Amino acid sequence: MKRWIVGVLAFCSGLFFSLVVANGANEVKIGLMGPMTGKWASEGQEMKQVLDLLVEDVNAKGGVNGMKVNLVVEDDGGDPRTAALAAQKLVTQKVIAVIGTYGSAVTEASQGIFNEAKVIQIANGSTAIRLTEKKLPYFFRTCPRDDEQAKVAVQTIRKLGFKNIAILHDNTTYAKGLAEEAKGLLEKEAGGVKIVFFDALTPGEQDYTAILTKLKSASPDMVFFTGYYPEAGLLLKQKKEMKWDVPFIGGDATNNPDLVKIAGKEAAVGFYFLSAPLPKDLPSGEAKTLLEAFSKKYGNPPNSIYAVLAGDGFRVIIKAIETTKSTDPDKLADYLHKELKDFPGFTGSIAFDEKGDRVGEVYRVYKVDEKGQFILQP
Repeated sequence: MKRWIVGVLAFCSGLFFSLVVANGANEVKIGLMGPMTGKWASEGQEMKQVLDLLVEDVNAKGGVNGMKVNLVVEDDGGDPRTAALAAQKLVTQKVIAVIGTYGSAVTEASQGIFNEAKVIQIANGSTAIRLTEKKLPYFFRTCPRDDEQAKVAVQTIRKLGFKNIAILHDNTTYAKGLAEEAKGLLEKEAGGVKIVFFDALTPGEQDYTAILTKLKSASPDMVFFTGYYPEAGLLLKQKKEMKWDVPFIGGDATNNPDLVKIAGKEAAVGFYFLSAPLPKDLPSGEAKTLLEAFSKKYGNPPNSIYAVLAGDGFRVIIKAIETTKSTDPDKLADYLHKELKDFPGFTGSIAFDEKGDRVGEVYRVYKVDEKGQFILQP
């Protein structure tokens, strides 16, 4: 009997030791990688605010399985080269999971590093199709894929009655992939829709009048821009200065309040974009609780859905650790792939398929009104 008791105690000690040793003295290290600086800094900073709030809440309730959660933040600057260095830093700090990042090209530069180190990565804003086609066992994302976004884009274009379509991207992994997916769908469908322009701009420039002039000469009924909000804002501003009133539709990377600041309200009005539901339009009780807590701590509700999607990533990894009572990456990945079902996320029910993609439809259509507000379309 004495030997049996000793054996049980040794087993329990070993289990506890395995949980603790992986992350240090009685703590779980979870990484956040995002653009804390650079042109997407507003996204990264709000991601950090959401996760700071959630970590504080988890630790106030006793942590996860009795262990304190320690958030380790690294800035990728929205740049693939910086992201690779940030990923390596997080790996050396022995995080068991990483939330982020925002841009698909930035995620692509980091996902191999995390996968090789067996670190769970849950991206929040990286929608490029090929990120999950690699079937990396430790990669997941709470945001949907661009093939789903392209379907909604094509449905919107057809619903609004546009026939001559210009598609403009910026050659990044995300933007080019979304542009090509939408082009392919439009070309397959009957109904008289014609692609009159398909080309790229150079991101980061300050003058897009040359590409706008080229676009105008193609005489499109509508322009679908698949790049990011800084460039979208400038395009809207400069096409208004040219007195060209062709409607623009943007992909989900144009969803940021700074778009209106860059373009100006008059230039931004009427701009359509695709997105997961904005924080203000999230119906779940979990989302309302988050928005109230965020507003209380920071003085305003979160602006970005990608910060909320980062929060969803944090909550599902905490759920995985709690349920499996482990920080072993294989057990966590297996749980997320096979056992997590209908998790009540801020942005709706969450589950993952065998590739790590989120299951279910997420995208909605928004339009900018005269006040510069983003209004959900029926």
